[in-house]
Amino acid sequence: MSIYDMSVTKADGETYTLDEYQGNAMLIVNTATNCGLRGQFDSLESLYQKYKEKGFVVLGFPSNQFKQELDDAVEAEQSCRLNYGVTFPMHQIVHVNGSEAHPLFQFITEQQKGMFGSPVKWNFTKFLVDKKGKVVKRFSPQTKPESLEEDIQRVL
Repeated sequence: MSIYDMSVTKADGETYTLDEYQGNAMLIVNTATNCGLRGQFDSLESLYQKYKEKGFVVLGFPSNQFKQELDDAVEAEQSCRLNYGVTFPMHQIVHVNGSEAHPLFQFITEQQKGMFGSPVKWNFTKFLVDKKGKVVKRFSPQTKPESLEEDIQRVL
């Protein structure tokens, strides 16, 4: 099983596999529009704009497991676009922990376990994937996206 085998669904309902990003570096982030860390959307968008031409993509996955997301993926996406200028791909609302966790989050949390094992601790946990599809690093919710630049440059 590879990350490229993972099937995901955009906020608008379009389903695709991450094979679409083969050869690109990815930053996979569980997001929440009502989270106190939502200001990170600005920095995530800046990173996306700065490095997308070099083969980098940010993938946002809203989750309401921490009770800080809207109930509808399209509304969550619109909020990100209107309030933070987000242009990177946003997806359907997913579970990131437990038996109902989306297969992508089951996969990436097994590849990069957190301080307390594999569960996602909070919104805005970030997973960096290199151009070969390997999950190379996991960042805590409090890690500011702008501090990831060195790591992003290394995988590009």
